[in-house]
This record gives sequence, structure tokens and C-alpha cells, in this order.
Amino acid sequence: MSILKHLLVGFCLILCIATLTHNQPVWAEMKQVCVDVKDRAGQPVKDKSGKVKQTCKTMKKHDKLEGTKVPEKK
Repeated sequence: MSILKHLLVGFCLILCIATLTHNQPVWAEMKQVCVDVKDRAGQPVKDKSGKVKQTCKTMKKHDKLEGTKVPEKK
């Protein structure tokens, strides 16, 4: 009886994992966005070599999904 319970639990776990992973959306692409650093006066901050400092962040890029046009109410 114990082996049957283990097989049933294992089958249920495999079934749950399969259904959860199948319905996952496509992962978004990562994109790096950099912005110039500015001081309080609004002037760009430069480092020792004379280049403008930048702060960079990694963001997800999502694509818009196309759908059907919503009909207008009369």
C-alpha cells in the first residue's frame, strides 16, 4: 500500500509541474538603460578623464501583445 501511495504522489507532482511550466509566458528580454548623472544645477557630472558619469540599470523589455479591436458602442 505504501508503494502505491508514493507512486500516486509522484504522479501528481509530475502532473502539477508539467501544467505550471507549460503555461508560463515567454520570458522578457533584458535591456540595459543608461542615464547621465546631473548635479543640482542640471549640469552633467564628469569624472577625472572628462567623460560624463552614467547610471545604468538592467530592465525587462516587454513586447505588446496584439488583440482584436474593441467594437464601439452605438
